[in-house]
Amino acid sequence: MKAHALAAVITGLLSTGQVLAQGTYSPERTQWGQPDLQGVWNFSSVIPLERPAFFGDKTELTPQEIEAFKAQTELGLEALNNQGVGGYNTFWTEMGNGDDNRTARLLYPANGKLPATVEGVPVQVGGLGPDEPGERPVRMVVGGIAKNGPEDRGLSERCIVGFNSGPPFEPNLYNNNVQVIQSKDTAVIMTEMIHDARIVPLDNRPGLDDDIRLWTGDSRGYWEGDTLVIETKNFNSLTQSFSVYGSAENKVLTERFTRTGPFTMEYGYTLEDPSTFTDKIQVMTVMSKVDGQLYEYACHEGNYGMVNILRGERMAEARGS
Repeated sequence: MKAHALAAVITGLLSTGQVLAQGTYSPERTQWGQPDLQGVWNFSSVIPLERPAFFGDKTELTPQEIEAFKAQTELGLEALNNQGVGGYNTFWTEMGNGDDNRTARLLYPANGKLPATVEGVPVQVGGLGPDEPGERPVRMVVGGIAKNGPEDRGLSERCIVGFNSGPPFEPNLYNNNVQVIQSKDTAVIMTEMIHDARIVPLDNRPGLDDDIRLWTGDSRGYWEGDTLVIETKNFNSLTQSFSVYGSAENKVLTERFTRTGPFTMEYGYTLEDPSTFTDKIQVMTVMSKVDGQLYEYACHEGNYGMVNILRGERMAEARGS
């Protein structure tokens, strides 16, 4: 999508001033009487996680501020589109829906900024640039610390955890799609990225023993009115707690899925990890219904990147460069 087209979409949709669902929506029901959340949903968003400094303490944008934001967005995306080989331009980027005029997706802390981290928490930044200094385990999802072996690369490069596959779901460049499948006692949350299916029991069965740890944790769900609530614990220590910070080992994640209209759903989550952050984190993202199906993301089957990264490094070593 061209920059001016994106800006027009932002202007047209954000200027409606719709932040959260207006009024009361009564969702359709499954044959078991539960709210029907089934289908493919897109969670991409133009709203940043944290509130940019130039918005100050503003929580919502006025039409005039949207125009200014539009102009700034155009400049930034034109620069992105004009970059050379080595990165992603906006051809690859999902821009998301615009049913949101907030300045941040963070609901708490109220200042729109992530809470402070606990002293000594590990930080691994990652990214598409040069390797970051650090040591194993590599918890970052993109990038790496070296090219000695696959263990030095990020988790998404190793096809273990996608950079936006969660939980929780955080919008990123692309593949921001998730499919919900329901039965009477189970909900399946299947992500496009890495093609992971999280099976969530809804029948009050106990969680796993504390010594059993999983990449995406152990999820248990229940209905709170028309909202599907999923609590996830038992993450392993090999992923970050949130963003670039910490380890997920002590993280407790509570997600909330609520239909707000025929084509919209609010996805909110609360993340609590006292070993990483000094306070909890609460986020809300508007999901949009997708008229399509989810295709397999066959990461390992086509993971030429990992092979070629390591091969290139071996060739560089042989040449003494």
